[in-house]
Amino acid sequence: MSGVSVIRSALIFFMPNDCLIPTQSFVLYRVQVSFSRKLFSCRAKFADSEIDDGSVNLKVVSPALLTAEKEEAKAVLTLFLKKQGLSNAIAARTINKSDLFINHLLLRLHLIHKSRYLVGRELTTLEIRDALNPYLESLFEEHGTHLVHAVENFPNRSIKEKTTTTVPVLNSTIDTKKLRAVSRVSELGPTGKLRPQILYLMEHGLKLEQIKEITRKFPAFAYYSLEGKIKPVIEFFLDLGVPKSDIPIILNKRPQLCGISLTENLKPTMLFLETLGVDKKQWAKVIYRFPALLTYSKQKVETTTGFLYEMGISEESVGKILTRCPHIISYSVEEKLRPTAEYFHSLGVDVAVLLYRSPQTFGLSIEGNLKPVTQFFLERGYSMEDVGTMISRYGALYTFSLAENIVPKWDFFLTMEYSKSELIKFPQYFGYSLEGRIKPRYAIMKKSGVMLLLNQLLTLSDTDFDTALKKKMNKLLPKN
Repeated sequence: MSGVSVIRSALIFFMPNDCLIPTQSFVLYRVQVSFSRKLFSCRAKFADSEIDDGSVNLKVVSPALLTAEKEEAKAVLTLFLKKQGLSNAIAARTINKSDLFINHLLLRLHLIHKSRYLVGRELTTLEIRDALNPYLESLFEEHGTHLVHAVENFPNRSIKEKTTTTVPVLNSTIDTKKLRAVSRVSELGPTGKLRPQILYLMEHGLKLEQIKEITRKFPAFAYYSLEGKIKPVIEFFLDLGVPKSDIPIILNKRPQLCGISLTENLKPTMLFLETLGVDKKQWAKVIYRFPALLTYSKQKVETTTGFLYEMGISEESVGKILTRCPHIISYSVEEKLRPTAEYFHSLGVDVAVLLYRSPQTFGLSIEGNLKPVTQFFLERGYSMEDVGTMISRYGALYTFSLAENIVPKWDFFLTMEYSKSELIKFPQYFGYSLEGRIKPRYAIMKKSGVMLLLNQLLTLSDTDFDTALKKKMNKLLPKN
């Protein structure tokens, strides 16, 4: 272990057995720790954790907090292993043999939330789980039944080559739990009917197969009580104005909502979001669009809204963004929103305006979506400034598929006798249906023998379009 630098008179050593030995019982310190590439790399792709050659800056931390975080990391790992089918005893044994891997998780946590530590704010249990669980899931996908061996022997470089001698993560056990939960959905009660909660769900639009499918994805759903969980939540949504027909869609998207306390979680979360500007009259639409919004922590919401304020969005506009596009809360600030904002800034785009007009654009991949569209227009003679103007005028431009939308519409545009500058003025062209609007309107215009501006061709109603054509045609008639 190398690269430990100390500011002020405080020092903490990361010992091999993961002991923390502070020079003072409670210290305020800034420590930068750089871990060698060798420690955090292995053939089993643990390097994907972005730990290599990273640095962590801690500003206001106590040894007690670091110890608490380690216990939180252990708890997350224990719960994850148990969900994969391990017994309590085997999960506990794995934790006891995995000190280096726990350190690895702790460092990953610090890297993900560097900005939080810089301002001295502690992470909540939910934030720690949200940070570590996706990583553990990715490792499980990579290693499968070898995950326990990989964790216990971290950072062994030959994990894949060894035959596991520990009890594996049993997929069969997971499948058994899912099958048991799905079977419970179809079980008949003493009266010879389905369970009350299943009948209630069916009364509210869910089909039995839909309930089974939800249970396959989220087995706990089969065990929610009717009076204690399912009914209060559904009736609350109905009282908010959620149409009964939307209930199946909402529960399919986020069945966990039925397991959340109304008084302790759902209602307080909604009140908090309303203080941020979410329109209380629009809750039915917001929940339908993104029911997961109600399951995010207050800290996660504050992190996202803090970024919006930082970009120059007003409080009123933040509320409108959250109402129209609640999905933005799910985007990582440091891994998605900030890099995307920087990319658009490099194009000369007013990021605040784009965030307000088209917040969904910030959920796109820079490499997979944004850069290919930019390159497409650059290769066709447009300048970077032109592209920036187009996206500033029509933020949704980058949400369209190149192959299925932009390319075919571009090819037809080349036959339309317009100059390429028309697309800079009116990039909304790409938002209209090629077969349903563009081609029919253009054919009518060509038949009339006149030319309208591109925006007139597509934006006018049928009546106004006919009127505009007649006016143009009348101007061409010889005067008496």
